[in-house]
Amino acid sequence: MLTIYGVYRSRASRNYWMALELGLEFESEPVIQAHRLANPIAADAQINTMSPAFLAINPMGMIPSIRDGDLVMHESLAINLYLARKYGGPLAGKTVEEEGLMSMWTMWAATEVEPHSVAVVRIYDNAQETSEAGKAGIAVASRSLKKPLDVLEKHLQNQDYLVGNRFTAADLNLAEVLRYAQTEQALFDSRPKVKSWIERCQARDAYKAMQATRGKEPTD
Repeated sequence: MLTIYGVYRSRASRNYWMALELGLEFESEPVIQAHRLANPIAADAQINTMSPAFLAINPMGMIPSIRDGDLVMHESLAINLYLARKYGGPLAGKTVEEEGLMSMWTMWAATEVEPHSVAVVRIYDNAQETSEAGKAGIAVASRSLKKPLDVLEKHLQNQDYLVGNRFTAADLNLAEVLRYAQTEQALFDSRPKVKSWIERCQARDAYKAMQATRGKEPTD
């Protein structure tokens, strides 16, 4: 049985979406972020990223993690590549070349996109988007996203998805990384191929199911 450690309002959303895409049975261990608790190390505290029970799973104290049989893994994007490879189907690479491209786009999402998309969402999470500092931070992150989004726009000119012209783990990973920046609608409106691509990804039943559960979780 696959166990996913982490709440849906975290990067664990990526793994829940993937598990739903693959039709996997899984258990959810709702480990929350320690910063959401006044005293995360209290004896009666909800299990969180500072709880000894979770640190035994991931000594870094970061969510998500998974346990799949005897295997314990961390890092949400790597977890999704593993799940796709293990359980197969169209979300996995059909050839070594496709697997390489899926890894490339996933690494690209992590290094070229996520630092800037996360900068945007953190400003909103801290309700600073209307402050001068917040506006400046969003402007900087948006400028930094223009080049990678232009690269993605060009890549999608003659295909609907990143690899093999079908939805794969690479699309799921990148779509979840870019979701953090979707508040900045102008970035997507000016790149119609990117906008259509992420709309296709987010129209999938598994994404909607993940978001429905995520929407039921408390925001604080």
